[in-house]
Amino acid sequence: MPKRTSKTDDERTITITELPLVALRETVIFPEMIVPLQVGRDKSVAALNAAVAEGGRIALVTQRQADHEDITEPGQLYAIGTIAKIAQVVQLQDGTVRAIIQGQARMRLHGFAKTEPFIRARIEELAEQPSKDVEVQALMRSVQAQVEQYVQAGAPVPPEAAVAARNISEPGLLADMTAYSPDMTTEQRQELLETIDVAERLKIASAFLAHQIEVHELKGRIQSEVKSEMDKTQREYILREQMKAIQRELGEEDPQQADVNELRDKIEAAGMPDEVKARALKEVDRMSRIPSASPEVGVIRTYVDWLVGLPWNVSTEDLHDIKEAAKILDEDHYGLEKVKERILEYLAVRALAEKIRSPILALVGPPGVGKTSLGKSIARAMGRKFVRMSLGGIHDEAEIRGHRRTYIGALPGRIIQNVKTAGTNNPVFMLDEIDKVGMDFRGDPSSALLEVLDPEQNNSFQDNYLEVPFDLSKVLFVATGNLIDPIPMALRDRMEIIQVPGYTQREKVEIGKRFLIPKQMENHGLKPKHIQFTDEAMTELVQAYTHEAGVRNLEREIANIMRKVARTVAEGRKAKTVIDVKRLLQYLGPPRFEYGELEPEDQVGSATGLVVTEVGGDVVAIEVTRMDGKEDFILTGQLGEVMRESARAGLSWIRTHAAQLGISRDTFEKQTLHIHVPAGATPKDGPSAGITMATAMVSAYTGIPVRRDLVMTGEITLRGRVLPIGGLKSKILAAHLSGARLAVVPRKNEKDLRDIPEEIRKQIKIVLVDSMDQVLETALRRRPKPLPATPKTTISETDAGREPAPEAPIRRPNFPPDQPTVVV
Repeated sequence: MPKRTSKTDDERTITITELPLVALRETVIFPEMIVPLQVGRDKSVAALNAAVAEGGRIALVTQRQADHEDITEPGQLYAIGTIAKIAQVVQLQDGTVRAIIQGQARMRLHGFAKTEPFIRARIEELAEQPSKDVEVQALMRSVQAQVEQYVQAGAPVPPEAAVAARNISEPGLLADMTAYSPDMTTEQRQELLETIDVAERLKIASAFLAHQIEVHELKGRIQSEVKSEMDKTQREYILREQMKAIQRELGEEDPQQADVNELRDKIEAAGMPDEVKARALKEVDRMSRIPSASPEVGVIRTYVDWLVGLPWNVSTEDLHDIKEAAKILDEDHYGLEKVKERILEYLAVRALAEKIRSPILALVGPPGVGKTSLGKSIARAMGRKFVRMSLGGIHDEAEIRGHRRTYIGALPGRIIQNVKTAGTNNPVFMLDEIDKVGMDFRGDPSSALLEVLDPEQNNSFQDNYLEVPFDLSKVLFVATGNLIDPIPMALRDRMEIIQVPGYTQREKVEIGKRFLIPKQMENHGLKPKHIQFTDEAMTELVQAYTHEAGVRNLEREIANIMRKVARTVAEGRKAKTVIDVKRLLQYLGPPRFEYGELEPEDQVGSATGLVVTEVGGDVVAIEVTRMDGKEDFILTGQLGEVMRESARAGLSWIRTHAAQLGISRDTFEKQTLHIHVPAGATPKDGPSAGITMATAMVSAYTGIPVRRDLVMTGEITLRGRVLPIGGLKSKILAAHLSGARLAVVPRKNEKDLRDIPEEIRKQIKIVLVDSMDQVLETALRRRPKPLPATPKTTISETDAGREPAPEAPIRRPNFPPDQPTVVV
């Protein structure tokens, strides 16, 4: 039996009763409320069984946090709950208990008597205070009216609720009735339960009903408007269909109306985004209201045709077979390993992650190395369509973004035009010659390309003609160019630069055999039984008849030979023509080039340097002669300002180290130097010829010859340091083709040696240096003999303030050893 104890408060006497307690989750029980209750927690089941054994009364209190499983403290529950009577208990198969309960009265929780095996709580029963004053009566009538309005506004409660509210005479019970509404939250129900004063409880119920009435009335208006709009659209559709049927029966269909209907059908089938579809339909509606003779009809028709013709949701599926893609790339191009590797990496990531931004690749290299044709191979390897846009000579921004429709004959830009030509929204899009984009009063096309080539922006590219966004993020853009420097920095930052260097001699021979000869044989109608090239002839053709980084001239010379052989076949020759070195001389004449004109013997005042041009690497001889005279040294050969400063820095280092180099100081006062770089019609600039000019000057001053089979490149400082340079691979390829056996390069370029083909590194020795002492030790045939040391003298007043010449080369504390490093 429940325990009852009484205690006296300062103002009143309260009665504490102990009852089994069940904690409720997201449920609030009110007095007079009859509800089914399903109990699953062990403590709750035990409390329910104990309550049944003690007479059926039980305390029901809602948890503050619904996710708490075990209730151990009164603070985890709300302070106000309900005393309920258990009417029926059913044990279910899953171990839970289902009970029918009826709320009896409010109660206040004063603590736990025990918590195991169930919670026995100390509670105070709160009696309902009857109130019949005028305010309560007015509130009751207001709430009853609101309940009727609530039901009429479409609230999710049965219509009988309004009748039940009118028949309730107890104000507290009427207020508690609003808790039945599904629109009331657990927190609102608990607030209503905790309000003991009847008048305040009616006010809370009235405020809740007023808010819900407003919400449901607004919801009803919205639904009514939507339904009305749907009815209007359906009505218009039915009328249009009826109009079509009448016109077909009469044979009087309006041509303009037929065009309008056709455009509407195309718009529905185009798969456009909603905002684009709305814009297109708006234009079609405007077209239907304009007289057919108006020029505006043609403008609108062209605009809508462009919209429906774009591949808004048409994509080609990428090939995910990496091995097959690698096979296709190798079939079309020989070499170019870095580019192929990057494409295969993209395909591999695409196979694993569906949502990936397409990279913006930029292939930079000399002409004729296969950059443009590589784009077609990439498209074939990926299973995508291929489109190409040449940017060379473009000066008008409208070529990229298009013209606005206010201009007569306006069209979209070439980006949108090419995407429409491709017919898919994910083609391989080649931007050819991106380094040759111009700029004038019509705008800057390179700035317009910033949005196109930015993965963060091109998903909503907006053409001036279309004036609606188009998603370019699925397009794989591949740009090509010969030089990096002319590309604006902002545009360069958005692209992944991949250097495509010139081919080696062996690569050219292989490309000629695998690709160029079969291609030209097919073009000229020849078969293998008509012509055959020997390996010696291919090597001679590459070395003596072409001078380029790519293979375009090689293909022309092969085509030249094919034409001559085709003539002999057409004249009736049956025997196979074997192209050897002798036959080359007969067909093409004497050799045109002596690749890399190295000196026939060691020379004084002449050194060979390495340079990079638009067609790849090359070797250049630097000549220095000394003569009597006191004027400043002479520089000729169209040298740029940077190259002139490098020559001055080299001369300053020589004068500083004159004693160690065996050069008397009188030489500088009585004689001058003339530095000349041949090919005077060609402008030259850059710091990488610094050590070459310094070596040639030392050779001219000392009379010691420079090795004829040695080439060099590197920037010089006033302290004789050798700084790194760029384009090392192209330069070493040129050195190899020139026949050089030694190449002197900065030590800091050692990391770039891995890009040089293994076959080249086996045939040329690469010497790594980081000081001019090491350069001279490798380049000169013998070491300069230092001048005898002079006794130290006291600095006179005349020499005061002038620093004496250093007695030894200036070096850093951690300077590498004097001996250069030779990489075989």
